[in-house]
Amino acid sequence: MKRNTKKKAGKLKRKEISEVKTCRICGNNNLLEFFSLGAMPPPNLFPKKTGDLKNEPFYPLDVYFCQNCGLVQLKHVVNPDIMFRDYIYITAASNTMVEHFGRLAGELVQKFKLGPDLLVIDIGSNDGTLLAHFKELGTKTLGIDPAENLVGVAAEKGVEQLPLLFTNQIAKKVRQKYGKAKVITATNVFAHVNDIHDFVRGLKTLLADDGVFIAEFPYLVDLLEKGELDTIYHEHLSYFAIRPLLTLFEEHDLELFDVRRVSVHGGSIRLYVRQGGKKTIPASVKKLLRLEAKMAMENSGPYLDFAKKAYTKRRNLVEFLSDLKAKGKRIVGYGAAAKGNILLNFCNIGPETLDYIVDAIPDKQGRITPGTHIPVYPEAKLLETMPDYTLLLAWNFADEILKKNKEYRKRGGKFILVVPKIKIV
Repeated sequence: MKRNTKKKAGKLKRKEISEVKTCRICGNNNLLEFFSLGAMPPPNLFPKKTGDLKNEPFYPLDVYFCQNCGLVQLKHVVNPDIMFRDYIYITAASNTMVEHFGRLAGELVQKFKLGPDLLVIDIGSNDGTLLAHFKELGTKTLGIDPAENLVGVAAEKGVEQLPLLFTNQIAKKVRQKYGKAKVITATNVFAHVNDIHDFVRGLKTLLADDGVFIAEFPYLVDLLEKGELDTIYHEHLSYFAIRPLLTLFEEHDLELFDVRRVSVHGGSIRLYVRQGGKKTIPASVKKLLRLEAKMAMENSGPYLDFAKKAYTKRRNLVEFLSDLKAKGKRIVGYGAAAKGNILLNFCNIGPETLDYIVDAIPDKQGRITPGTHIPVYPEAKLLETMPDYTLLLAWNFADEILKKNKEYRKRGGKFILVVPKIKIV
């Protein structure tokens, strides 16, 4: 199991990475580092087998807690052009997300009475899956996403998409050409933003006076409760609780008028935000504030405890897989997801432990995983080779994957789940 692959970040190039000295929301410098995963490769940059692996980039991945406003965040920011211009993850690869976005679009069209004359803008629109649902329901749509390789993919769905990184300056240009939006969505995007205040100013620029901003992203409560350490990676710069969000929106005269917990990605929250409005805190927000207070999330204790449990989970997983290998069992991985790549690097698990990984996304197949260099194959290889155990790396889609692989399990194959705890199914 032991591999000598630990790498240091080395001398950081200014164009590749920068460091934020103060909290993204409140500007305070009272930041406590509570967890370090070490130097990690960007988890969605898959090298080619014949590539120059000596120059593979590794960047610091350290997590901080603002002892003033409560925001959990990364200080080191990898240049978004490195991570997002050629983006290898596509929403449509997961039936779970396609169906989730279909329900979301239907709810918003009905709730806010959207029609052909009202514009819906999706920030971080990826392959256009969410907007395609809106189009089917008769709304006017526009996508904004920095991934240049996905513009054509979205166009095949009939979705116009601008290959741009959203900022207030971009919002002004979009407003001038397309007008204001009744609804702006940002699913699994808000946590990616370094300059959060500029992003929110952009929302105010683009939102109609009666417009609504809806965002979804992983909830810090779920991350802490379930030990979701692999949700932490370079793309996710912030890990939100409700308390710091109220501080943010209040500063920009925006109202968080509803919030819901949703099950996707291991536990997320969906925010509903509008211009101005009442300053009273709604019942749904108060409920989560009480939960966060009960967990003492305004103090450092829960975060230090999370780190302790993460290191314990690493030791237990490595020992568990080592025992299986010692018994002559063949093990592979399922889902070359960003979170899976973080887990593999954090635990120093490579091809001496996992023979290969299967994934549904064609652009990942034929490559190797960042940092750990495990070959990636199509999903069909699982039945072709019938390994004894499969480490389920894309655990946030566990139900879908287990259902898809009934035949593998029927023949005796077993899956290993890591979140919330290590178990065999």
